[in-house]
Amino acid sequence: MSEHRVKPARAVRHGDVTRDLLQGITSGRFPVGSLLPKELELCEQYGTSRHTVRLAINELVELGLVSRRKRMGTRVEARTAPGHYRQSLGSLDDLVQFGEAHTRVLQSFGDQVMTAALAHALGTEPGSTWLRLSSLRVNRGGGAVPIGWTDVYLDAAYVDLPGMARQAPDTLVATLIEQAYGRQAAEIRQDITAVPLPPGLAEALQAEAGSAALRLVRRYLDAAGTLIEVSDTIHPADRFTASSRLTRRRE
Repeated sequence: MSEHRVKPARAVRHGDVTRDLLQGITSGRFPVGSLLPKELELCEQYGTSRHTVRLAINELVELGLVSRRKRMGTRVEARTAPGHYRQSLGSLDDLVQFGEAHTRVLQSFGDQVMTAALAHALGTEPGSTWLRLSSLRVNRGGGAVPIGWTDVYLDAAYVDLPGMARQAPDTLVATLIEQAYGRQAAEIRQDITAVPLPPGLAEALQAEAGSAALRLVRRYLDAAGTLIEVSDTIHPADRFTASSRLTRRRE
C-alpha cells in the first residue's frame, strides 16, 4: 500500500489532520482493529508538529473512533462515530470542515416571515421575509441517530440555494452562498443555550420531547457587518459538545 501524504499549501491545522484521518477510517484505509501510524510518522506525513497531531488524535478519541493505550499505539475502534459529536472551533476554517465530516439531509424549504419571537431569537427584523432551509444533520458514514436539526435562514432572493444544498449536502451553506453569490462570511457570532427538545422535532431526531437539548444560533456577517445568513440548530444534549480553545494574545 502506498503511503498517503498531504501536501498543504498553508500551515496544517489539527482539523486538517483530523479530517484526513477520519476519511481514512470511514473509507476502510485504516480498518477497525488496526493501528494508526505512530505520532512521529504522522508528523512527517502531514508536515506538522507533534502537538497538532495529538490534538487531531484526541478529536478522534472524543468521537469514539479510536482508543489510545500507552506503548500500544492508537487503535481504530469503529468505522463510524456514534451519535455524539464534539465540535472544536478555533476559526472559520474549522466550521467549514464541519460540513465535510457530516452531511445535510434537506427536509423542506420555503419562505419564512419572522414572528416577533423568532426575530428576537435570531437577531432579525420582525415581519421580514427570509428563505428557510430545514435539514437533518447526520454522520457522513451513517449512524443510528441524527446529530441535530438545522433551520437556515437566507436572503429570500437566493432561490437557487435549495437545489444547491441538495446537490452538495457536505458543503456548508455559507460556502455555497460565497460560491454562487460572491458574499463571504467574515465573522460568525454564536450563541448556545440549553432548551427542552421541541415536540415538533422529537420524532425526526429520535429523541424524547422535552428532554435536554442545546440550541446553537449562528449569525454570519460579511466584512461590512451585514447579516448574510442565520442558522438555528437543535441538538439533543447527549449527542453534541461544543469546544473552544482560548489562547492569550501576544503583543
